[in-house]
Amino acid sequence: MGRLISHRGPDDVGIHIDGPVGVGNRRLSIIDLEHGHQPISNADDSTWIVFNGEIYNYREIRKVLVGRGHKFKTHSDTEVILRLYEEKGIQCVKDLEGMFTFAIWDSCRRRLFLARDKLGQKPLYYSYRDGVFLFASEIKSVLSALPVAVQPNPVSMHHYLSLRFVPLPNTMFDGIHKLSAAHTLILQNDKISMERYWKISYTPKLKLGVRESIEALDEKLGDAVERTLVADVQVGALLSGGLDSGLVTALASIRSGAKVSTFSVGVAEDDWSELPAARAVAAKYDTDHHELVVNPNPTEILPRLIWHLDEPSDPSAACKYFVAQEAARYVKVVLGGDGGDEMLGGYDRYAGNRFIRYYCLLPKVLRRQITKAMVSRVPESFTYKSVASKFRWLDQMVSATEDRRYAASVNFFRFDDTAKRALYTREFDAEVTEHDSIGYIASVFNEAPVDDLIDKMLYTDVMTQMAEHGLMIVDRTTMSFGLESRSPFLDSELVEFCASLPTNLKVRNHRLRYIQRELARKYLPSQVVALRKQGFGLPLGYWFKSELGDYAEEMFRNSTLTEAGYMNAHGMLDVLDQHRNKGVDHSHRLWMLLNLEIWHRMFFTKNGPDLGMERIRETVFA
Repeated sequence: MGRLISHRGPDDVGIHIDGPVGVGNRRLSIIDLEHGHQPISNADDSTWIVFNGEIYNYREIRKVLVGRGHKFKTHSDTEVILRLYEEKGIQCVKDLEGMFTFAIWDSCRRRLFLARDKLGQKPLYYSYRDGVFLFASEIKSVLSALPVAVQPNPVSMHHYLSLRFVPLPNTMFDGIHKLSAAHTLILQNDKISMERYWKISYTPKLKLGVRESIEALDEKLGDAVERTLVADVQVGALLSGGLDSGLVTALASIRSGAKVSTFSVGVAEDDWSELPAARAVAAKYDTDHHELVVNPNPTEILPRLIWHLDEPSDPSAACKYFVAQEAARYVKVVLGGDGGDEMLGGYDRYAGNRFIRYYCLLPKVLRRQITKAMVSRVPESFTYKSVASKFRWLDQMVSATEDRRYAASVNFFRFDDTAKRALYTREFDAEVTEHDSIGYIASVFNEAPVDDLIDKMLYTDVMTQMAEHGLMIVDRTTMSFGLESRSPFLDSELVEFCASLPTNLKVRNHRLRYIQRELARKYLPSQVVALRKQGFGLPLGYWFKSELGDYAEEMFRNSTLTEAGYMNAHGMLDVLDQHRNKGVDHSHRLWMLLNLEIWHRMFFTKNGPDLGMERIRETVFA
C-alpha cells in the first residue's frame, strides 16, 4: 500500500504493526526534517499516529500543551496532533487549523480514529468488507489490499458524466468510499461511526461599509497567507494570471520578506493563455519566475494522469499536472488560489443565474423566441467561453426551476440526461435511470441554510464539487510529484469571514468578486485586475478536430465500455462527429468520455487489477 503512493512521500517510509492493526506513512519532509519520522507514538507507545498535510497553528497549540506538562520528542506538527488527542480525545480535531487527514490507533481503547480537514483539502478513502477495514490517501492503495475483486460503481459512472465528480460518499469503485470533509470516523468494536465537527455558516452578516470590508479582507487574507508559509523548506507559488493566485503571490512576497519562486503554464493558442498576466505579477514583485508553454500529446499524458487521479476527471487536471511538474523541480511547497471562486463569488454562473432570475420575468414565449434566435445565428468558435456557448447556456437555463437551473448550470459542459441516454445501452440505462445527477446538486441547493441566491450557490459549491473535484485534482496532481499545495483562501478563519460578507460585496450587479477586485487594485497591475477570469485550460476544441479526435475515434470504435455493456459505440462516435463536422463544441464531453474509457481499460480489463496493481503501474509507465 505504501509503495503505491511513494510519490506522495518520497523522503521517508514508516510502518507500525500491532497484532491485526497496521498503520503506515510515506513522508514528504517539510516540518522538522530530521526528527519527524512517522508513525509517531506517545510516551508509552500505546497510541500511534500517521498524518498527511500541515497544521498551521501547531506552534501555538504546542506552547499551550507544554504549559500543561506535555513533553515532546520532536518539533513536528504530527506529534502536536497526538498530544492534543491525549488531552482532548476525539474533540482534538476542532482545534486544528490547516489541511489534513490523520489516523490515530489507540491500543488501550482498541479504537481507530480518522479525521479529514474542514474543507476537504486532503483526501481519505476507506473500505470495510469481510471484516477488513482499509484506508489510504489514494484509492490505488486501498485497491491493492482488498480481499475481493473490485467492480466499477455504475451509479458513480452515471453521475460523473454529468457532474465531472462522484457525489459523496461513493467513488468510481464499488465498495470504496470517501470520508467527507469536516468529518471524523471511528472504528471500534467492529462498528463504524462518523460525525461532522464543523460546517460553514453564512449568517449573521457583518455590518461593515465597503471600505471597512476591503481593509478587513486585506488583513484576513494576508494573515492566511502568512500562516500557510510555515515550513522548514522553501515555499513557492502557482501563478495562473488570475486574481486569486495574483493576490496570494503578492501577499506571500510581502509577508515573507523573501524572493518567492513562481510557476506558470500556458499553451501556444493566445485565446487560451494567461501567461502575459502572470508575467506582469511576477515582474511587479520580482519573483523567481518560471514559465512553461505546453504542447502535450494527450495520448501519452492521459494514462499517466488517470493513474494518479485513480478516477477520470476533466481538462483542468492536465493543466495542474504540468505546472506541478515544473514547480517540483525547484520547491517542495507551493501556495495557490484554490477556493477563491467559492469564497468570493468568482464563477460566471453566479452572475448568470441571478440575471436569469430577472430574465424569467419576461413572458415564456418571448424568452424562448429571443434565446432560440441568438443560438441559431451565432456559430461556434471553439474559443474559451465563446459567445455561442453563452447563448446556448442561456437557452438551456431559462425553462428550469431555480434549484435545477443552478444544478444544470454547474454541469452545462457535461452530459444531461438526454445526452446520456443516447450513450447508454438499454440495460445500463435501466440500471441507473432513477439516479438524478441534477437532483443531487439541486437537493443541496435547497438544503442551504440561507435565503440569498448567491449564498445558496456558494454553499452548494462548497458542499459538493469544491472538495471532491477541484481540491482533489490539486492534491493528486501536485502530490504526484512530491509537491505540497496549500491554499490561503481555505484558511478557516478567512472562510468564515468571507461567508459573513454581504453578497453584494461578492457579486455586484454583473461584476464578479467585487470586493476582491477592489482589493486587487492595491496589489496587482491594472491589466490583471481588469482581466476576465480564465484560469488554466487547454484548447480541446481545436485538438478534437485533429489528432486527438483521431485517437478518440479509435478508442470509441474499440470501446471496453461497450464490451462491458455500459455504452453503445454509435452514441460515443456521434458526439465526436457532431464536434468535428457539425459545429457543436463537445470538447469537454469528449474529454470525459475518453477519460472514462481509459480509466475502465486501466482498472477493469486484461491489463487491469486481475494482474495486480504493481502490474498496472508497469503497464502504464512502460
